[in-house]
Amino acid sequence: MSAGDDRFDVIGCRITAATLDTALERLEDAVVAGRGGYVCFVNGHLAVTGHEEPAVRTALNASLMSLPDGRPVYVAGRLLGVSPLEAVPGPDVMAAMLARKTARPLRHFFLGGREEVLERLVAVVRERYPSAVVAGAYSPPFRPIDEAEWAAVLERVRATAPDLVWVGLGAPKQELFMHARAAGLAPAVLLGVGAAFDFTAGTLARAPAWMRRSGLEWLFRLVAEPRRLWRRYAYTNTMFLAYLARQRLGRG
Repeated sequence: MSAGDDRFDVIGCRITAATLDTALERLEDAVVAGRGGYVCFVNGHLAVTGHEEPAVRTALNASLMSLPDGRPVYVAGRLLGVSPLEAVPGPDVMAAMLARKTARPLRHFFLGGREEVLERLVAVVRERYPSAVVAGAYSPPFRPIDEAEWAAVLERVRATAPDLVWVGLGAPKQELFMHARAAGLAPAVLLGVGAAFDFTAGTLARAPAWMRRSGLEWLFRLVAEPRRLWRRYAYTNTMFLAYLARQRLGRG
């Protein structure tokens, strides 16, 4: 990482060198300045997807921040000598921004997830974070959506004047969505947080803190959802290590 450059390369994905505190400060600054943009949270799975799919890599590298969500990307940064650096998971940023005391209460919009999860999420946020304003929530249909429908959705979001739009469409769909739509939702900042909706709503258990610190959150999720996740983890964990080894050897 060169002087003055706050990003470092992990298998072609430009990751933001940050701690939780510096990420929160930069996010608040972006909201106050009204710059818009979007934030990605990059774990091993998303890094491998970005390495293999140019459109996803472009989305990650064009973000306001692409933060190291998960131990593998964080460890890769430390191996490259990046400091200061912490793992900055999406659920932690979401909880911190909902609780953050600012000059005026921040307005939050939740886009994605199942309707029943969103209903529970909104109820939990209003109870747990009374200073946060829930500007709105919307669960898109689980089918292809054409441009006219997306235009209506974006207008619905814009009408609520949000500061932060939390996007829970799953990776890499949410990253591609944010890259394509963030400019149309400025000055709001979009953040792709995936399973954070379920974690906050309590509809999906999050790994204990000791497992997250040890880089074992993936194992906890695999045990919880083996049929859905085993193929993904078996492939992406292996390929992340292989691609990282090639990068370290200077082979791309």
